[in-house]
Amino acid sequence: MGPDEHICLCFRVSRRKLVNYCRIEKPKVASQLSQCHGAGTGCGWCVPFLKMIFEQWQKGEADPDLPFSMDDYARRREWYKDKGERTMPEEDRNAK
Repeated sequence: MGPDEHICLCFRVSRRKLVNYCRIEKPKVASQLSQCHGAGTGCGWCVPFLKMIFEQWQKGEADPDLPFSMDDYARRREWYKDKGERTMPEEDRNAK
């Protein structure tokens, strides 16, 4: 994902904002990322991904990222909102 793509789609919080928040505020726990423009407090989809960003930052990774394209990430979120499930079947995950 690019630095300006949104991790929290509800509140349009980008990866860049989250990484900068971590660098400046030095949160002690992942839940403190919610103080970055409300990330994770909407539909809840991004909470596990906020934790991933936080864990990568804690390990000292210079540029925390997620292992998805933005299209895949958005498609997975829509599935979550429709079905209430985080895991998509493989055929739906690969659909374009």
